Amino acid sequence: MASIIGVGIPFGLSSPPHALKTSTRVGGVATQFSHSTRRMVAVKAEVGGINPEIRKSEDKVVDSVVVTELAKPVTPYCRCWRSGTFPLCDGSHVKHNKATGDNVGPLLLKK
Repeated sequence: MASIIGVGIPFGLSSPPHALKTSTRVGGVATQFSHSTRRMVAVKAEVGGINPEIRKSEDKVVDSVVVTELAKPVTPYCRCWRSGTFPLCDGSHVKHNKATGDNVGPLLLKK
């Protein structure tokens, strides 16, 4: 089960935003709403958190990468929190995606 853990983030703004006015009746009272072309994204997380077991003793899991020091031209970093080689991706997202219907993949850092 998922729950919303963040506020919406506006994206896809046009300049200036075009508003669409909609009228409706609420409890016998005519109400007018203004809708703009702004879209919002809600961030959802699994109940109990996203991270199942990686470095749980830390207050916050933070990793830094100096791109010029990477050994390979492209290095995949985990975003599903299931990698056995975290923070590097080991492909665990494939099993996670099949089991949950999710579509998460790695972050690719390029030199």
